[in-house]
Amino acid sequence: MKRLTIYCLTCLIGVSPLFAQQGVTQCGTSTGQPKFPIETYEELPDPTPPSDKEWAAVTTTQVSWGTTDVRYAKHKLPQLKKQQIAVLKGWRGERVNAQAVVWTGAEVKDLNFSFTDFKDKKGNSLSNEAFKGGFIRYVMTDELNKDGRGACGYRKAVDFDSLLVADPIDTNLKSLALPSRTVQPIWVQCWIPQSAAPGTYKGALLVKDGSRLLQQLNLEIVVSSRELPVPSEWAYHLDLWQSPFAVARYYQVPLWSQEHLDAMRPLMKMLADAGQKIITATLTHKPWNGQTEDYFDTMVTWMKRADGTWAFDYTVFDRWVEFMMSVGIDKQINCYSMVPWELSFQYFD
Repeated sequence: MKRLTIYCLTCLIGVSPLFAQQGVTQCGTSTGQPKFPIETYEELPDPTPPSDKEWAAVTTTQVSWGTTDVRYAKHKLPQLKKQQIAVLKGWRGERVNAQAVVWTGAEVKDLNFSFTDFKDKKGNSLSNEAFKGGFIRYVMTDELNKDGRGACGYRKAVDFDSLLVADPIDTNLKSLALPSRTVQPIWVQCWIPQSAAPGTYKGALLVKDGSRLLQQLNLEIVVSSRELPVPSEWAYHLDLWQSPFAVARYYQVPLWSQEHLDAMRPLMKMLADAGQKIITATLTHKPWNGQTEDYFDTMVTWMKRADGTWAFDYTVFDRWVEFMMSVGIDKQINCYSMVPWELSFQYFD
C-alpha cells in the first residue's frame, strides 16, 4: 500500500499556473456561454501600440531564433541579432527548449510552423513525438514584480500601469493571422527520449505563411550519454497548486463527474510529467475567502447532527486523491485549511 504524507496548512504560500483567470461558474453549463474548450481567443488590446518610427524600416517578415530568457513585447521591435541555427544540449530523458521570434512589417495571413526529421550521422532519428511547439500568447498584467514587493497586499491601481506580456504557450492553436508591425514568438520543446542514442541530431523548424516558406531555422539537438530518470523518480519537490474547480468551470461540466475527471486528466498528467509531488486538497469552503477567480470549495462535507455531534463525508476528497494518484502524483497531500479565513466555516445543520 502506498504511503502518503498529509499536511494541514493554514496560509497562502504560493500560486499555480493552473488557476483560471476568467469566470466563476463552478459547474454545469451557463446560459449564453460558448462551449469550451475554444480553439482560439482574442487577446486584449495592447496599451502600448507600435511606434511608426521604430517600425518604418521593417517592410517584410523576419524570422530568427531568440533566447528563452526574454519575453518579447508584442509591438516592440525585437532587439536581437538574426540567428538561423540553434544548438541545444541535454541528457537522454531531459527536456530542452528554444524560442523563435517572428516580426513583420506586412500582414501574415496564415502563420504556421512544423518540424523536419531529426537525424544523426549514423542514421539514428528522434521521434516526431519528442518535439512540441506552440505560439506564445499575450495576457494583461500591471507589473513584472519590478519593485520586488510581489503582488500580495494592498495595491493602489494608479501606481501600476497595465501592460501586455508574453506568457501562455498555446499548443492548441495551429495557425494564426499576424497583423503588420507585430511580434509573434514560437516556443519549441524537445523531450529527448531516454532510448535515444548519444549524438548530434540535425533538423529544422519550418515557419510558413500558408504553404509559403518564410524561413527555415536549423536546430541541433546534442544528446549526452547520461540519462535523466523518469519524472516519477525525481527527488525534485515540485508543488504547484491545482484548481479542479477552474477546470469544471472552463469545460462546463459538473463537479466531480466522470466528464470532469476526463477533462482534468491530460492537464494533471502534464503536471506529473513536470515532477509534481503534491496533491492540493481543500477541507473548507473558500479557505482563503475566495481570492482566486474560481474560488476553492470544500472537498469534505461538514454536517452537524441534531444532537450536536459532527459527521464528515470524504467522498469527494477520496475521489480527487485517487484520481490524482492515478496520473502519478502520489507522494504528499497538502490540506487547506484547518484555520479558516476569519475563523468561520460553512456546514450543513
